[in-house]
Amino acid sequence: MRHILPACVLVSVIAGPTLAETEHSDLDEVIVTASRRPAATNEISLALSLVDRDDVLSQKLTTDALMSQIGVYLQQTTPGQGAAIIRGLKGSAVLHLVDGMPLSNAIFRSAPTPYLSLVPNTAVDRVEVIRGTPASLYGSQAVGGVVQVVSRIPSFEEIETQVRRDLLMSFDTAELLKSIRGVVDVGDKRLAASFSAEYLTTGDRRIGGGTRVSPSNYTSKAARFVISATPSDDQSWLFDVQLLEQPKTPRIDELVPGFGQTQPSSSEFFFAPSQRLFTHARHTTSDALLGLDWRVDAAWQRIVDDRISRDYEATTRQYESNRSDLFALSISASGESAAVSWIGGVDIQTDEVSSARLEQDIETLDTVVAQSRFPDGSRIDQAAIFGSAGWTVSERHLISGGLRISDVQIEVPGTAVNNAASIDIRRLSGDVGWIYSFAESWQLLANMGVGFRAPNIFDLGTLGNRPGNRFNVPNIDLEEERVLHVDVGVRRRSHRVQFELMLYTLDFEDRITSVLTGDVTADGRDVVQSINAAESRIHGAEAGIDLDVIEKLSIKAVLNYTWGRQQIGTGPGEPADRIPPLNGRLAVRFDPNRRWAIESRLTVSGDQNRLSARDVRDVRINPGGSAGWAIIGATANWSPTDVWQITFSADNLLDKRYRVHGSGMDAPGRNFSIMFRTTW
Repeated sequence: MRHILPACVLVSVIAGPTLAETEHSDLDEVIVTASRRPAATNEISLALSLVDRDDVLSQKLTTDALMSQIGVYLQQTTPGQGAAIIRGLKGSAVLHLVDGMPLSNAIFRSAPTPYLSLVPNTAVDRVEVIRGTPASLYGSQAVGGVVQVVSRIPSFEEIETQVRRDLLMSFDTAELLKSIRGVVDVGDKRLAASFSAEYLTTGDRRIGGGTRVSPSNYTSKAARFVISATPSDDQSWLFDVQLLEQPKTPRIDELVPGFGQTQPSSSEFFFAPSQRLFTHARHTTSDALLGLDWRVDAAWQRIVDDRISRDYEATTRQYESNRSDLFALSISASGESAAVSWIGGVDIQTDEVSSARLEQDIETLDTVVAQSRFPDGSRIDQAAIFGSAGWTVSERHLISGGLRISDVQIEVPGTAVNNAASIDIRRLSGDVGWIYSFAESWQLLANMGVGFRAPNIFDLGTLGNRPGNRFNVPNIDLEEERVLHVDVGVRRRSHRVQFELMLYTLDFEDRITSVLTGDVTADGRDVVQSINAAESRIHGAEAGIDLDVIEKLSIKAVLNYTWGRQQIGTGPGEPADRIPPLNGRLAVRFDPNRRWAIESRLTVSGDQNRLSARDVRDVRINPGGSAGWAIIGATANWSPTDVWQITFSADNLLDKRYRVHGSGMDAPGRNFSIMFRTTW
C-alpha cells in the first residue's frame, strides 16, 4: 500500500499528454454542489468525488455507490442501510442533500445514519461529494463535507413527442438478491415527464466461509414521478415526487452477539418501516430581475423511522413511531462578468418531530403508553443569508470565498425525563479557496473553512437504546460544535490522466459525544448522555488517479489515509472515534471492442488498532482492533445489441471473511451476480 501513492504521482507525470491535448471542454465536467450553480470542475478549489448514474444503478443501494471513492469510507450496520464517513466524520457532521434540499433532518444521528439509502437508485443522475467545509454555502452540518444526490431530469431535444424506456433486472448469490427497476420518459423539447419504480428483495446474507447470518433479509420498494417544463429557453420548471420504503429491516448488531458478548443485546429489533417521501418544486429563470439568474426551490420531506424492539429475552416489546417533517425554501440569484462570478440568497427551513412509543406485554398483549424516543413536537427552525464569489485574479489564479449568517432556533418540549428548552444560535461562518493553474492541465488547490453544527433533536432529546449495549438519556444543555478545516492539494485533468492528491487537517471543538453516566439499566445496558466534551484533531491524505494507459486499457486507483486524536473533558488524549484504517482500491479495465468491457479490481484495508475507549466498548468493533483485509473481484459487460447490456460480476472471489471497520456485521462472502439492462 505504501508504494501506491508515489507510483500514482509518478505515472501521472510521465504518462500524461501534451498541453495541447487538454484544451477540450469535456474535461471540464460540470457540477453544482461546490458552488450552488453549474460550474466546471477546474473552477472549483474544493476536493471533489463524483459518482455517475451507471455506477449507482449497478448497486443495491444508492449509498453503496460511494464505496471505494476517493476520500469516502462506507460503514454498514445492517443490510438495507449504509453511511458515508468522510475525513473521519459521519452522520450529522456530514450534510446530505437531494437537489439542493436537505436530506439531513432533526433526528439525523451523530453516528452513521441510514437515510441516504432511502433515495431511489433510478432517481439519481449522479452523486457529488464535497470533502471539506463549504460553510458559506451550506452552514450548519457541513462541517465534514457534503453528499448531494443530483436527480435525473427527463429531457428531449426534438419538438415531436418521444418515449424512452430503461429496464434493469439483477440477481446475486451472497444475499439472494432479486430486483427489478424501470424508468419511462415521455415528452418533447418543452415538456417531459418520467415515471420510475423499483422493487428489491434479499435473503439472509452469506458471509465469507459460507455461513448465512439470520435474520438479515430485507425488502425495498420505491417510485418516482417528475415533470420538467421549459416554456422558453430562459425558464424552467420542475415538479418531483420520490418515495422509498423498507417495510421491515433488521438491525443485525442488536440481534447477533457482538465482540465481548455471549448473547445478543436484543431478541427483536426492526426498522418497521423506514420510509422517505420527498416532494420538490423548482423554478429557474435567467437574465431576469436585475439582469440576474434566479432559482427558487421549495421542498417537503417526511422521514419515517419506526421501530419494533425487545431487549434480549425481555417480556416487553416496544413499538415506536418517529417522524420528521422538514419544509425547506431556498431563493438564490447569481451573476458573472469576465472576471467575477457570484451567488447569493436565503435559506429557510423548519423541521418538526413527532414521536410516540407503546410497550406491549408479549404474554398478555396488554399495551401501555411509554415515554417516546424524542420529545414529541420538538422543532428546529433555521434561516440564513449567504453569499459566495469567485474572482479570476489573473490567467493562472482564481480566488473564491463567501460568508453566511445563520440563525438556528430549537424548541424542545418538556417531558417526564427532560425539562423544556428553547435554544437560539446565531453564527457567522465562511470559507476561502485558491486555485493556481501552473500548467495547462495542472492545478494547485488550497481551502479553509470555519463552520459549526448546531445540536439537533437527536443530540438533545434521545431516550432509548443505542448501539453497543447502551441506553441514552436526554441532555438539553448542549451548544454548537465548531470546526476549522484546511486542505491543500494538487490536481491534474487531461484526456489520459485525471489525478488528485489532497492533504487535510481539521480541528473539531466542543464536539458532542456520548459519555458514560455510571448508571446501568435493569437489563444491563450502560446509561450514556451526549455532552459538549470532545476536542478532535483529524489529519489525512487522499489520492486518486484515473489513467488511460493505452486506447483500450485504463487503470483507476484510490488511496485514503486518516489519523485522528481526541480528548474528552479533562481526560487523557486517545485515538478519535471510528477513524477508518488505511484503505484503497485498484481497478484495471480493458475494452477490447464496442461490445465488451472487462474489469478486475483489488480492494484493500489495513489494520485499525488505534481505538478510542468508546470503540473498545462498541460490540461492533473487535477490542483488539479490526484486522486488515484484501478482496478481489471482476466484472464483464457484454452488449450483444445496441439496446441490451448484460453485466456479470464476481466479488470476494477468495471468499474472505472480513468486517469493514465499525460495521455491524461481516461483509458478503463470495458473490456472483448478473444484471440485465435494456434501453429503448
